[in-house]
Amino acid sequence: MKKLSLSCLAGAVLLIVSVSLSLAVSVHASARMPEFVLKNVVDGAEVDSRSFSGKVLLVSFFATWCPPCIEEIPTFIELQTSYADEGFSVVALSVDQGGPEAVATLVGKKKINYPVLMADEETMEKFGGVYGIPVSFLVNMEGNVVKKYPGYVPKSILQKDIQSMLN
Repeated sequence: MKKLSLSCLAGAVLLIVSVSLSLAVSVHASARMPEFVLKNVVDGAEVDSRSFSGKVLLVSFFATWCPPCIEEIPTFIELQTSYADEGFSVVALSVDQGGPEAVATLVGKKKINYPVLMADEETMEKFGGVYGIPVSFLVNMEGNVVKKYPGYVPKSILQKDIQSMLN
């Protein structure tokens, strides 16, 4: 019984240390959004992150094979439609290893109305290392990351947070 308690305690300590270390290297609130130049999956055009200057952004790392990522797409489409005229944009960064073709197919199939770019290792590292998807970052008009959302995020939370940035 004592050995079991000690191993549980050791496991808990290891988990806390691991989580703490991963949070320590991730982009945190009030950090500048990392700059990037990535290719659009649909037309191959290079997109510079500076082209979004002055906008509220939801930068989301995803993959075509990730069920929670796919589940977020209708919410992102709705947010883009609702808030684009107010200075907001979703920017999706695909971590798919198979190249842009599969991602472009998804863009067409789901009728995605926001920029979808191919992420690279450097960009993932600049965002603090992307170790799980989906993961999204809310960026204010000044270009600072104000929130990090690991995992699926309900629409109501995103709407509330985006509205607070736009008002």
